[in-house]
Amino acid sequence: MKITILGAGSWGTALTVLLDDNGHDVTVWSIDENEIKMLDKDREHKTKLPGVKLSEKVKFTTDEKSAVTSAEMIVMVVPSPFIRSTSKKIKPYVKDRQLIVNVSKGIEEDTLFTLTEIIKDEIPNCEVAALSGPSHAEEVGKKMPTTVVVGAKSKETAMLIQDAFMSEYFRVYTSPDLIGIELGGALKNVIALAAGIADGLGCGDNAKAAIITRGISEITKLGIAMGGHASTFAGLSGIGDLIVTCASVHSRNRKAGYLIGQGYTYKQAMDDVNMVVEGVYSAKAAYKLAKKYNISMPIVEAVNEVLFNDLCAKDALKLLLTRMRTSESLDLTWDK
Repeated sequence: MKITILGAGSWGTALTVLLDDNGHDVTVWSIDENEIKMLDKDREHKTKLPGVKLSEKVKFTTDEKSAVTSAEMIVMVVPSPFIRSTSKKIKPYVKDRQLIVNVSKGIEEDTLFTLTEIIKDEIPNCEVAALSGPSHAEEVGKKMPTTVVVGAKSKETAMLIQDAFMSEYFRVYTSPDLIGIELGGALKNVIALAAGIADGLGCGDNAKAAIITRGISEITKLGIAMGGHASTFAGLSGIGDLIVTCASVHSRNRKAGYLIGQGYTYKQAMDDVNMVVEGVYSAKAAYKLAKKYNISMPIVEAVNEVLFNDLCAKDALKLLLTRMRTSESLDLTWDK
């Protein structure tokens, strides 16, 4: 297939390696002319994914018209804050029923739209899908074993994407639960900030396990309220992605949280990470969704207080631990 990747950062670069290996005709677009010149000359993203080489067959461009009009499949890999502006930019060149696969993660704060909803809002005539799961670019770029899930409205579309991305080191499952997949991918970044903050405070493995476990509980309750399925949050784009993002040294959200736990502001932490920290952009949206659907999400609420209302990380931890006593599973009842 002729596949255009919109976004030339670490994830876009890693997926370029994968799709090129799979025999596709790959074009990479970026708005950053210097980035495209570097990739075209060096065949390597020296700042965001050093050591991962790109083949001579891959083409690079800053011209969205040529990149989009020639594509059979478009893979959207720009950071979540730029999904809407990029969608507007390519809209004039998108064909009817053009397949756009979103692989970024986030929720828009103002509209509370998922990223595929943003794309569909700007480009109503396209067909959208989402690919998500525990998939750090640093490992995919090195062809290390990875498993993800693709969500789409139709089985035919999901299987088409599955066939395009599947390889001996990159396994793809399919699912009809598009909303659940996107919510899991977006909300886990907020929980990963909490896990990083706990690490920065010097908490141990017990705390990390508690944040992951109670975090997936919060995500699942909200996701089900919004139309997602419980099995999705127990799967790759739910607990799978949450575990890797809370624990991995590659996780920019965990790293930013660690710095915040050490006393940095969220702006200082983002500057230090030097990449888009999606959890910071999704935190307010997650809190608004919790209020909209009347779902208790104390970890999400605590992250918001630390990020935006100057609550000390130590005090946030204490508030979480000393909340009103409750049962772990509210849907279970006692025999006596």
